[in-house]
Amino acid sequence: MSGAGKKIADVASKASKGIDWDAMAKLLVSDEARKEFSNLRRTFEEVNSTLQTKFSQEPEPIDWEYYRKGIGFRLVDMYKQAYDSIEIPKYVDNVTPQYKPKFDALLVELKEAEEKSLKESERLEKEIADVQELKKKLSTMTANEYFEKHPELKKKFDDEIRNDYWGY
Repeated sequence: MSGAGKKIADVASKASKGIDWDAMAKLLVSDEARKEFSNLRRTFEEVNSTLQTKFSQEPEPIDWEYYRKGIGFRLVDMYKQAYDSIEIPKYVDNVTPQYKPKFDALLVELKEAEEKSLKESERLEKEIADVQELKKKLSTMTANEYFEKHPELKKKFDDEIRNDYWGY
């Protein structure tokens, strides 16, 4: 097996082990998203299977003697010489070192954005709960009860009354 082919098969194998498909499926909300997700998963598994079978097997060696008997020495030796002279260059990865720092920086930025998003989500959840509570109590709430929750509005109204400013 060629070194590059084996490396591709190894990377594909590691990638498939690191994916938690069930956890990702639980995050999906719509039927269309579930359908697209199942298509993605099926395609990934097909490609991974192809990589595992195609690149994980060593090619069968050529039986040159068999062909020498059937075709002739001169022609087979010419093909054998041409076959042996083929050099498959080793793959040298120049791209990964170039983009790895950028990818790592994006991962850090992603984690920060995720934390910020979770904090904002918590704040919004609390605000929604407060609004729902206010909505339930609004018809029976007194002005003093409202001002207890919003002292800045009470101060604003008191200042307007003191300064004789009635909004017109």
